[in-house]
Amino acid sequence: MADSSTQSIVVGASPDRVAAVICDFARYPEWADAVRRAEVVEEYEDGYASQVRFTLDAGVMADEYVLAYGYAEDLTRIEWHLVAPSRMQRSQRGSYDLVGNPDGTTTVTYTLEVELSVAMLGMFRRKAEKMIMDAALKQLKRRVEEDGAAR
Repeated sequence: MADSSTQSIVVGASPDRVAAVICDFARYPEWADAVRRAEVVEEYEDGYASQVRFTLDAGVMADEYVLAYGYAEDLTRIEWHLVAPSRMQRSQRGSYDLVGNPDGTTTVTYTLEVELSVAMLGMFRRKAEKMIMDAALKQLKRRVEEDGAAR
């Protein structure tokens, strides 16, 4: 059974800039520590990725898998699911929800639901999920804000 976790962070950029970083999958290895490779394997007619193959190495967890992506028309929601079970995962569903704030920042809410193929005690799985989500949000925030400062 998969458990769902949700966390949020405020990023000092507009939703458009945050979405641009999220959707630039080929550059994930530059800023997402555990991602060794991200390859767009299929695109929609508008050029957005519909399927992306990831190679992950997070120390104790290494895996390769393909995620299928869907997007809200205004890119305020980006969601995905695992195309087929991988070595480490039976299923994965997730989303980023982007809400613009009056001060020009964006609240990013990350929701992730993963069912692992390997047994793991609940308390260890919850701790791992929290660490993964914390790292993902902090790394996304750093990347978006560094990109903005470089402009």
